Amino acid sequence: MPTPEGAARQQIDRQLEAAGWRVQDHGAMNLSAGPGVAVREFPLKTGFADYLLYADGRAIGVVEAKPEGHTLTGVETQSLKYTTNLPDGLPHYHLPLPFSYESTGVETQFTNALEPDARSRGVFTFHRPDELIRLAQLDQQVRHHLRQMPTLDTTQLWSSQITAIENLERSLALGKPRALIQMATGAGKTFTACNFTYRLIKFAKAKRILFLVDRGNLGRQAHNEFQQFASPHTQYNFTEEFNVQHLRSNKIDPASKVVITTIQRLYSILQGEEVFDEEAEEHSAFESVNQLNKQPAPVAYNPALPIETFDFIVIDECHRSIYNLWRQVIEYFDAFLVGLTATPTAQTIGFFGGNLVQDYSHEKAVADGVNVGYDVYRIQTQITEGGAKLQREPGLFVPHRDRRTRAGRLKELDDDLTYTANQLDRDVVAKDQIRLVVQTFRDRLFTDIFPGRTEVPKTLVFAKNDLHADDIVRVIRDEFGKGNAFCQKITSKTTGRKPDDLLNDFRNSYHPRIAVTVDMIATGTDVKPLECLLFMRNIKSASYFEQMKGRGCRIIKPDDLQSVTPDAKVKDRFVIVDAIGVCEQDKTHSKPLDRQPTVPLDRLLKAVAEGHASADLATTLASRLARLEQRVTDEQHAPIIQHADGKDLTKLTHDLLHAVDPDAVREQAVQRFELGPDDEPSTQQLEEVERDSARQALKPFHNPRLREAVLTASQQSTEQVIDEISRDQLLDAGYSAAAKEKAQTLVSHFRQFIDEHKDEIEALKLLYSQPHRAGLRYRQVKELARALRQPPLSLNTDHPEQPLWQAYHALEPDKVKGQNKALVDLIALVRHAIEPATPLVPVHVQVQERFEQWLAERAAAGVTFTPEQRRWLEAIRDHIATSLAIEPDDFEDVPFSQLGGWGKAHQLFGDKLSDLLDELNGRLVA
Repeated sequence: MPTPEGAARQQIDRQLEAAGWRVQDHGAMNLSAGPGVAVREFPLKTGFADYLLYADGRAIGVVEAKPEGHTLTGVETQSLKYTTNLPDGLPHYHLPLPFSYESTGVETQFTNALEPDARSRGVFTFHRPDELIRLAQLDQQVRHHLRQMPTLDTTQLWSSQITAIENLERSLALGKPRALIQMATGAGKTFTACNFTYRLIKFAKAKRILFLVDRGNLGRQAHNEFQQFASPHTQYNFTEEFNVQHLRSNKIDPASKVVITTIQRLYSILQGEEVFDEEAEEHSAFESVNQLNKQPAPVAYNPALPIETFDFIVIDECHRSIYNLWRQVIEYFDAFLVGLTATPTAQTIGFFGGNLVQDYSHEKAVADGVNVGYDVYRIQTQITEGGAKLQREPGLFVPHRDRRTRAGRLKELDDDLTYTANQLDRDVVAKDQIRLVVQTFRDRLFTDIFPGRTEVPKTLVFAKNDLHADDIVRVIRDEFGKGNAFCQKITSKTTGRKPDDLLNDFRNSYHPRIAVTVDMIATGTDVKPLECLLFMRNIKSASYFEQMKGRGCRIIKPDDLQSVTPDAKVKDRFVIVDAIGVCEQDKTHSKPLDRQPTVPLDRLLKAVAEGHASADLATTLASRLARLEQRVTDEQHAPIIQHADGKDLTKLTHDLLHAVDPDAVREQAVQRFELGPDDEPSTQQLEEVERDSARQALKPFHNPRLREAVLTASQQSTEQVIDEISRDQLLDAGYSAAAKEKAQTLVSHFRQFIDEHKDEIEALKLLYSQPHRAGLRYRQVKELARALRQPPLSLNTDHPEQPLWQAYHALEPDKVKGQNKALVDLIALVRHAIEPATPLVPVHVQVQERFEQWLAERAAAGVTFTPEQRRWLEAIRDHIATSLAIEPDDFEDVPFSQLGGWGKAHQLFGDKLSDLLDELNGRLVA
């Protein structure tokens, strides 16, 4: 039996050979045997190197071997001695030798002495000989270039993006191996990544960079961003200057400088698979069906994808669990890790060593005008809150629907059916509940939610599952009286057109106005024109909910918004319509009991049959059994008890949960490893006990008859009852308390502002004057608007009147008469703030009323106007409504220039034109 050091050397030999090194004894060394030769026990001036590494016949590095479990930190001094102790005349690349490894065969660390402030770092295994030759022949190492990066061109960057790039490059220059960038959704994370990726390739001379995503559509979105990115240095697009490969096969192009792929495909490549199912990329990696085992993905060395393949790995949406289950895939490479997220969890920050180089929250982004804020509009119905009861009546046939096949049938209820809110859209579909929510949304859309609008804003509805999404789509089309194009389902199960094509239409075209999804558009997907999120499903995960909310916060240019929503002037907020109470319920960062809610029960049981065992698999199965126990009949339960040796579903569920209970696992670990009362089990010991305990608790399900009995009982319960009888009632619909509180704060600050500045700002002076003085001009309103955009109000929008108007509408809906349409509505807002008892009426409404009154007075005096004169008068009215006055110079602009200009107006009205304009200026905006 080999000694511990001998066993370590055997493992090191295997790893060196796998990486392309020929391992030889000193007495039989043959430097022509290959490009890389590792010579054991090589004699130096003093002592022996465990391995001396030759590349193309010249010494290039050393390996110091230690037994497994030996601490490698501090062994570097021994390796360093060997790198400087080479026999005279021995061919070499550099002296001291540039590369040294310390390894136990289980753990390996590497030092590149050519790097500035060289220090050891952990590596998965050894580099290939050609990689060490390449590094040895570089004029400067990448880490040296990182300390000489040119000044960042900030021309096209927001301040938050500048901070992120500069702080990241500062972190990289210090050699910190991991860095985390938190940037609010919509703050341009991918554009920021394109910028620093470009700089790392061009100026830091990075060989290749991996851009890692966990879902196919995010990879396509990232690839599009790289294609559109224009270099501030050369004006070429990124892809014109450097090869960017979006992997569609399992082969990396050697010429690629950026590789975009999913973590799923990357793992497939490491496993040596030549083909990978693209469908598997359309689901988030941490939601993947393949992760039933819930153990970190095992990784072995693949010479076709050596550890030096990438210098940097950018991990998009890294708040997800990809680095939990898949971290060995990421840590396989000898590369810097850069994480991008809008919602980091404590686990995320821990993985990146607490090195948060940018902390740019949604609140900061809203303050900077990079995001828009949101209001919550709550819809509460009786069935949504408390469920309902269906009474059994002889001869009354109730529709049922199979959740799997969607086949329907009519049958009598076996008994009265009382269902809870939690059973909605799973066990029971209450047609009127869905209909009432949609009707309320429709009826309040243009009065409360987006008052004054006529076009349905781009709206995203979150459904509970694919079947629920189908039901919602049908109801929305019916209640809005629109066709298929108006409302579309966009999920991974959408057929006919690809989900990406539908998503592109939702983003860039007029139709669809409303999209219904489950989770495909929940995170990471960019739909800038989106103005409304309708939640018809609950979310318990805090980070996931923040990501879903983030779909609505992206800013968009007014022209781009109007190209898909013609009557929208500007996007200065989005609205969450909460039909389920999702904004009111506490969120958790912990995992739910059902860790794999999208995995069918038969797949779970198949995994158990194949020998998989883990805490997550045990808790997921326990969750399904507990759910089944609530609805299984005695007849269905009997064979389960029989084939489980007398255990019923409650006992089976208890055993599974107890097996992975942290306290029970710790107690077993203490006993198994004979620890003292003050000793804590190691993570490795706890994992071993937990795995064994889960395997023991899952053993009953190795019995195929028990699995069959469970599936049979479950399948007999897959039908949904379609409740077409119960009538739902609207309990309440209105802005949430939080939205009203925010509105109240804004209104209070506005009132305080105008009171404090009534003697400084010209518009306020005129509006506060008693009696009111005439002569308020548009330039004075613009001056007021500029002041409102500055602190303390900081209304960072081209139309500061809009958030103020919306705030008053949320607080005083009965006093708000119409929707604001122009900047001059600041006048109405100030007047209402000064005299709160008066209604808040848009200027254009007042102008219209006074115009009609003026026409009536002229008609009573015997003055009539021709149809052409009326068109001119109406154009003059509309101009005054938006600009407060009209002057002769205005006749050179549209629409007057199109009607014939000043000359035509003078022809129509004669010498009375000037007096007419003065009269209208005075009457309409007095």
